[in-house]
Amino acid sequence: MITYEEHRLRSLVDEGRWIELLGAYRQARAAAVALDPAAGDPAADVRAAAAAQGRAGIATAALGHLIAYSAPPEVAARLFDADGGPGTAAGVADHDAGPLWEVLATRHTWRRLAPLLGPPPVRRLVAQTRVLLGEDLSRGAEPDPEGVPLLLEPWESVGRAEGMPVREYLRQGGSRSALLTLPASREGLARVELPEPGARLPGQPATRALAELAGWARTVCVRGPAAGAAAQLAPGPTVVGGYLPFALAWPALVQAGIADRAHGAAHGRLALWRVLTAMTGAQRPESADRAEVRALVARMRCFTWDDPADRLRHLHLALEDPATGLSWAVSGSEEV
Repeated sequence: MITYEEHRLRSLVDEGRWIELLGAYRQARAAAVALDPAAGDPAADVRAAAAAQGRAGIATAALGHLIAYSAPPEVAARLFDADGGPGTAAGVADHDAGPLWEVLATRHTWRRLAPLLGPPPVRRLVAQTRVLLGEDLSRGAEPDPEGVPLLLEPWESVGRAEGMPVREYLRQGGSRSALLTLPASREGLARVELPEPGARLPGQPATRALAELAGWARTVCVRGPAAGAAAQLAPGPTVVGGYLPFALAWPALVQAGIADRAHGAAHGRLALWRVLTAMTGAQRPESADRAEVRALVARMRCFTWDDPADRLRHLHLALEDPATGLSWAVSGSEEV
């Protein structure tokens, strides 16, 4: 049964009365925070707002999605402003089919959004999303706090052409996204006898960064070639595998950082830059020489393999730096 409140909100949508819809969203979110204080935490989402509204209305997350997608940017950007009072502003983890800031970022250019966005975390994630969508912000935005470039590197541009990690959002809710897995198929792979597993090197910063990128997968660092790292995690001494350029592994690595609907592709890109930075020996991305990262990617050898037990989402990749003799492997599989 369609309630009066739901009918009212739909009428506001049909009439384009976005300021009133923003008010309805803020009221529902504040009510959710009152019922569940954790909903006011920036790291929490607002699905509890549907309970705050009872069963009489559009779920708060869905309403936020609609505003982020369809409202004029001057209104949509105010989803993240605190001028509505305590508990009314969307946080970086508020989502429906994906984070609200990513929905907004797919709809407007940085030039249009930059004067409107206030909270630094939201500004950063929106800017990084626009970069992933191909926009050059190297001269049009404040520097990233970790030094992650605001223009796609050549390997990222190639990877983006192979598989776009940013979701395609739909007006009424939901999204479409490529399921970026590695390997995507057995095409180009062959039966490979792996060497003896390389000796594990615990405590490597790059291993920790890789584990943070793909929290659902196993990670390891070894001294030796990529195949030796793969042997630590592969299902047996013989696999169907092969080498590929880093650019072709990039989309799946970025996608690995999208842990759930509250995370967007910007999280994956930022996490992957932390991995690459750590592999160069720098402690933080902002302290890395970008030329060193480029040189690392240019010389890196990447090995992927198939696992017969793979489920819908999987990633099997070993990354070798011939200059240091170190290799890292990441391997995991899960349903999505």
